[in-house]
Amino acid sequence: MQTHYGRSVGRFSYEGDAKVELDDRVLAHLQVVIGQKLRRSEPFFFTWRNDASLGDGRTTVWLHPQASLVFKFHGSRQPTLNRAWLEALTHTANSGTGLYVVPEPAGSGTGEVLLG
Repeated sequence: MQTHYGRSVGRFSYEGDAKVELDDRVLAHLQVVIGQKLRRSEPFFFTWRNDASLGDGRTTVWLHPQASLVFKFHGSRQPTLNRAWLEALTHTANSGTGLYVVPEPAGSGTGEVLLG
């Protein structure tokens, strides 16, 4: 793994094929949202933008309870989670287009939750 602008960069892998590198903080929020959806047996799409080296397009995968998912974090510490960001990500996951990363809401110091 590597760092990007001083931030830890982790990796999300789907079925061993599709992979995307994401900031550990983003990845931690996605793990919670994806876990909640799959625990309720709610399949959904997850879309991300590809790196420019891969053509700068986008990748969409169909997440379902039987899918093989790996959340690989660069850092060893669990980031503090922003409740407002979890809600915003959950909102996209529940939409027809599915989950995609939205910017962290301003004022992220309020409504934080610590898991683990």
